[in-house]
Amino acid sequence: MLDAKMKTQLEAYLQNLKTPVELVAYLDGQDKSRELETLMNEVSALSPLVSLAQGEDKEARRPAMGVRSVASGTEMRFAGVPLGHEFTSLVLAVLHSGGHPMKIDKELIEQVRNLDGEYRFETYISLSCQTCPEVVQALNMMAAINPQIRNEMIDGAMFQNEVETRKVLAVPTVFMNGQQFSQGRISLADILKKMDKNAGARSLKKLAEKDIFDMLVVGGGPAGASAAIYAARKGIRTGVLADKFGGQLLDTVSIENFISVNETEGPKLVANLEAHVGAYDVDIMAGHQASGLSVADDGSIEITVEGGSVLRSRSVLLATGARWREMNVPGEQEYRGKGVAYCPHCDGPLFKGKSVAVIGGGNSGIEAAIDLAGITGHVTVLEFDSKLRADEVLQRKARSLKNVDIITSAQTTEVLGDGDRVIGLAYTDRQSGETKTISLAGIFVQIGLVPNTEFLKGVVDLSPRGEIEIGARGETSVPGVFAAGDVTTTPFKQIVIAVGSGATAALGAFDYLIRQPVLENSAEQIANQAA
Repeated sequence: MLDAKMKTQLEAYLQNLKTPVELVAYLDGQDKSRELETLMNEVSALSPLVSLAQGEDKEARRPAMGVRSVASGTEMRFAGVPLGHEFTSLVLAVLHSGGHPMKIDKELIEQVRNLDGEYRFETYISLSCQTCPEVVQALNMMAAINPQIRNEMIDGAMFQNEVETRKVLAVPTVFMNGQQFSQGRISLADILKKMDKNAGARSLKKLAEKDIFDMLVVGGGPAGASAAIYAARKGIRTGVLADKFGGQLLDTVSIENFISVNETEGPKLVANLEAHVGAYDVDIMAGHQASGLSVADDGSIEITVEGGSVLRSRSVLLATGARWREMNVPGEQEYRGKGVAYCPHCDGPLFKGKSVAVIGGGNSGIEAAIDLAGITGHVTVLEFDSKLRADEVLQRKARSLKNVDIITSAQTTEVLGDGDRVIGLAYTDRQSGETKTISLAGIFVQIGLVPNTEFLKGVVDLSPRGEIEIGARGETSVPGVFAAGDVTTTPFKQIVIAVGSGATAALGAFDYLIRQPVLENSAEQIANQAA
């Protein structure tokens, strides 16, 4: 099951184990049970500290594997065969159960350890979902820290009956103690905010106590990471405010055009970017979003954070990126996560054998249709224009598939549902004016991106598309405020261009800084006074 190269790598990782770990089998007669048993045998053979055991829980899902710490008694489970994107989750579960240190903030570890009560998490995933491992790994770390916490990864494609009964139509979907807890990407910090009601207030208080920055980067995507590195290398006080690292990269399946890297995946590149930023003296403030920008009387820039805290900086670099554009039709928000989806790779397996629609005939839409055609029963593509906009090679591929229909001049007007889930959509034929409906189980929206600039309206100059207008050095209409990446008017939205524009804007901001008078409370002056 595991090839020789993977076994060699895994054997090297398992040398980091400090205490024994048991792989606990919950198996039956299914073929998948035999597959899981093979995986368990291969992993256990790679370290004397990993052993096999038979599970005694008669109520356990099958096939499933438990990862149990012999030292602490903590356990996390994997219902299904944790390969694909979840193989990393399995490896980390073994390492953390065996005493290998976790690469998370010590304060978060203490917060998890001090949680009171018993918590049973169930996390429904698909093995093709790149977002799911982040959530599985966060909950598994909690389970490894606190014996009162359990988490079980559940492959939704394998446990279809549960998916139907619990109305799971998007992944990752997390249940806590039998009740739905979250859906979609959620970080460890955000999980704790939901569980520990005082966590958010404590975090905001810490932000309010921070000294003024020389450069504050808002956003943690490729542009923001690049900018932070370039700023930190100049020796100035640098901060990064971001909801999470990665942005759109976290949803990118395959990357083959990032120069010097033949092929990688979005989450892997995000991990590398975050590690690179973390290697410098950068104050990373994750789990927070900016909600406002203003200029103080002393010329410093103030960034208001959702929740009320304010950060001050001598310069600000905006790299807030973009997000999926929505249809803005009745029913879309009501059935978001209940059949309306934006990531075909993540949620496609939940619609196995069913009829779905893809909204959008550009490259993203047609690529999604081709991808979904191999999983679902039927795919209908609806394009507003009179012709598709995707590359011809993609159009030919889509038209060659027997279970793909393409409808042009179609304006989606409503998402139809039964109160629990999507059952279809209504659209207007733009040529005849006739209203038509299609019976569907899922709708995948692929109509482009919208820049994250709502909090900047009326503050910095924006293009008609809502993008931040910038000059050659990344400067905006507000002195001291710079911008980079997909949030700007840069014409081509590519990872490598975002990285380059982040560097350009950071250098532009530094050039601006060295020509400004030092503020009374600047980091440099504080340091000089202390000396």
